[in-house]
Amino acid sequence: MASEKRTSLKFFLILLLQVTVIACSYYIAYHLRFDGIPPKLYLVSFLLTLPVVLLIKISILWRLGLFSGWWQYVSLPDLMQILKANLLGSFTFLALYEIVLEQFAPIPRSVFVIDGLLCFLMVSGTRVMARILMEELCSLLKHTGPGSETVLIVGAGAAGQTIAREIRQNPKLNISVLGYLDNDPMRHGQKFQGHPVLGSVSDLENVCSCRCVNLVIVAQPALCRKELKSLVRTCSRLKVRSKILPSVGEIIKDEVSIRHVRDVQLEDLLGRQPVRLDLDEIRSYLKGKNVLITGAGGSIGSEICRQIVNFAPAHMVILDNAETPLFHIDMELRSKAGNVHITPTLSDIRDRAKIRQVFAQHKPDVVFHAAAYKHVPMLEHHPAEAFINNVLGTRNLADTAHTFGVERFVMISSDKAVNPANIMGATKRAAEMYVQHLSRKSSTNFITVRFGNVLGSNGSVIPIFRDQIEKGGPVTVTHAEVTRYFMTIPEATQLVLQAGSMGKGGEIFLLDMGEPVRILDLAEEMIRLSGLQPYEDIDICFTGLRPGEKLYEELLLSGEDFIRTAHEKINISKSVPCNGHLLDEWIARAESRCQSIAPEEIALLLNELVPEFKNVRQLQKNSYRLEAVGGKLVDINPSLARTS
Repeated sequence: MASEKRTSLKFFLILLLQVTVIACSYYIAYHLRFDGIPPKLYLVSFLLTLPVVLLIKISILWRLGLFSGWWQYVSLPDLMQILKANLLGSFTFLALYEIVLEQFAPIPRSVFVIDGLLCFLMVSGTRVMARILMEELCSLLKHTGPGSETVLIVGAGAAGQTIAREIRQNPKLNISVLGYLDNDPMRHGQKFQGHPVLGSVSDLENVCSCRCVNLVIVAQPALCRKELKSLVRTCSRLKVRSKILPSVGEIIKDEVSIRHVRDVQLEDLLGRQPVRLDLDEIRSYLKGKNVLITGAGGSIGSEICRQIVNFAPAHMVILDNAETPLFHIDMELRSKAGNVHITPTLSDIRDRAKIRQVFAQHKPDVVFHAAAYKHVPMLEHHPAEAFINNVLGTRNLADTAHTFGVERFVMISSDKAVNPANIMGATKRAAEMYVQHLSRKSSTNFITVRFGNVLGSNGSVIPIFRDQIEKGGPVTVTHAEVTRYFMTIPEATQLVLQAGSMGKGGEIFLLDMGEPVRILDLAEEMIRLSGLQPYEDIDICFTGLRPGEKLYEELLLSGEDFIRTAHEKINISKSVPCNGHLLDEWIARAESRCQSIAPEEIALLLNELVPEFKNVRQLQKNSYRLEAVGGKLVDINPSLARTS
C-alpha cells in the first residue's frame, strides 16, 4: 500500500513538472517571437491554445514512456526519445492548428519552431539536472556514510566506465571510485565519468600503497593471463580484495552491470581463449531432434543438457542412475526449456533390457554418452565395476543405438585412455575401441571425443583444494611435478557439441587442451585467490602418487598421429584399428569372468586388449598370475600382436 502511494506521488510530481515545463516553454516562445511581452491578441491565443498544447504533448510523452525512469536512466537514447516526442508534439499541434484552430487564435508560425526547440531543451534539461543533483547527493552520502569502500577500476574502456557510472548512481553500494588503471597511454591523465586514469596496470602496487584502496575491479577484457596473475598476487600481498567483470560472452544476454562483478576465479588465470562455435552446424543436427543424454546428472552430462536445450531439440531424454542429481537437472531444464519436451529416466546403462526399452519408447535421433565411472583411485579398488559400467555399459548403449538406427552417437572419453596407467583409463580405451569397431559396420555415426580434466567437476582437484583451504589447510598435492590438462566445463561441452556436428563415423576427436598446468601451481593460485599466502597462511604437503596415477597425461597413443580440422581446437586421432572378431570374443570372455576373478586378474585381463596399460607391470612384479583360456594372453591389436 505504501509503495503504491509512493508511485502515485512520484507520477503526480513528474506530471506537475512536465506541465510546468511545457507551459513555460510555450509562453517563452511568444516572448522570444515578439522580443518581449506579446500583443494582447496573441496573449489571448496563448491562453486559448495552451490546454491543447498540454494535452497533445503530455499524451505523447506518456505514450513514449517518458513518465518513468527519471534521473537514474537518463542517457542518449532517452534524449532521442524526448526529441522524438517534441517533434511529434509540435507537428501534431501545427496540423491541428492549420485544420481547426487558425480561425479562432492566430499564432505566428515561428512560435511552433521556437516552442519545439525550447520544450526539448527544458524537458531534457530538467532530467539531466535532476540526475546531476541526485548523483552529487549519492556521492556525498557515500563519503560520509560508515563503512565506505574505495575502488580502483582496471580498464577505462566502455565496461569500466559503465561500472563507474553505476557506482556513482547507486548510494546503496556505499562505494566511491578512486580512478582507473589502463594500459593505453593515450588515456593516461584523462578523466572518464569524472574519475582520472592514474596510470597503467603495472602501477597497481604504487597506487594501492599511496591511496586507501579497498577493492580492485578488473574490467579490461584484453588483460593477459600473466598480467592478471600478477594483479591477483599484488592484491593478495597488499590485503586488497580483487574482483573481475566476466567477458561479454558470459553476460551477452544482459547489459554490463556491477552485479556481474565477481571474484577472480581459477578459470580467469588459466587464460583460455573463448570457444568459436559454428552454431548453424550444431543446430542442424540438434534442432527438432530427439536427444538422449546419459549421465545427465553429472558434471559434463548436466552441462551438455544445458547447452543442448538452447538449440531447440524436440525432445530431451535425460538418463542417470542417481536420483538426486537427475531430479536437480530435470528441474533446472524445465525452468528454461520453452517448447522442448523433457523426460527424465532413472535408468542404468548396465541394464541392457532397460536401455532397449528407453530406445524403443523415445526413439532418440542423437545420443550423448557421458555416463561413466571416472574416479581413478576408487576404480583401482573396484575394477570389476569399472569394467561393467565403462565397457559393458557403453557396449549396451552402442549396440542399442545401432539396432534402432540412431543418427549420431557421441561418446565422451578421456586423456586417461592414452597409454593408461589405471583401471579407469584402460576401461575407457576399451570402450573407445568397441565404439570404433561398431562404427565400421553401422549406419550410425559413432563419434568419440577425448579430452582431459575439467575445472570444478564432481570429485576433481579444485573443489578438494577449496575445501582444504576453507578448513585452514594443509592443501595436499600428490607430487610436485604432476601436470594435467584443464578445460572449463562449458568449453569442453561446447566443443563436444561441435565435434558431434563434424563426425562422419569412427573418429576419435581430440580437443585442444592448451598448455598443461602443474597441480602445485594450481594449488598456490587457489590459496592466493582466497586472500592467503601459500606456505605462510596455508601449508602445502606432498602425499605421493596414488595407485594408477601418472605424472603427465597424454592425448595420443604411441603410433597415433592426428589430422587437423577446420576448427582450431578440434583434431582427429589417426588411431590404429583393432581386430573386431577378437574384440567381441574378448568382451564376451571378460564379461563371463569379471565377477569371479580377483581384482588384479581383471587388470591383467584388460592388458590383453590394451597392451599399453602400464599398471599391469607393477601387478606382474607382485607375482599375480592370470589363468587365461588355453594358457595364452592374446593381444587382439594386430599391429602389436604378441602372446605370453
